[in-house]
Amino acid sequence: MDRIIFVNLPVRDVVASRTFYTSLGFGVNERYSDEQVACVVVSGAILVMLIERGRFADFIADDGAPSSVQVRTGLSARSRSEVDDIVARAVAAGGTAHPAVQEGGMYGRSFTDPDGHVWELIHMAMPADPSHDPAIAARS
Repeated sequence: MDRIIFVNLPVRDVVASRTFYTSLGFGVNERYSDEQVACVVVSGAILVMLIERGRFADFIADDGAPSSVQVRTGLSARSRSEVDDIVARAVAAGGTAHPAVQEGGMYGRSFTDPDGHVWELIHMAMPADPSHDPAIAARS
């Protein structure tokens, strides 16, 4: 069985956050969703659990975790246009875009959702000749 990554995010309003993430084109698994939690399906192996802040606190209280929990989540994209499309949909749904970053064959953009969570989208262009890829050349 493949592993599944669960990204657990505290949110102010589950309904509003659910609307934001479905606006990006992601689905929701209703089996694992209720009034306090929305299970957003990013892929078959990645689920984002949007958890109402009070309920989220139940998971971290008294477990030695810092009082502030923060994460920056990165997702790969199939193309530069997919990166731009998802960021555009995030902005249209109430998110805030950040400047694009381009370095060699890597193109990335990020956005902040309405609850302040930062998502980074990255497309890595594969060189036509792998021997021109510095990462591969460094291993030779």
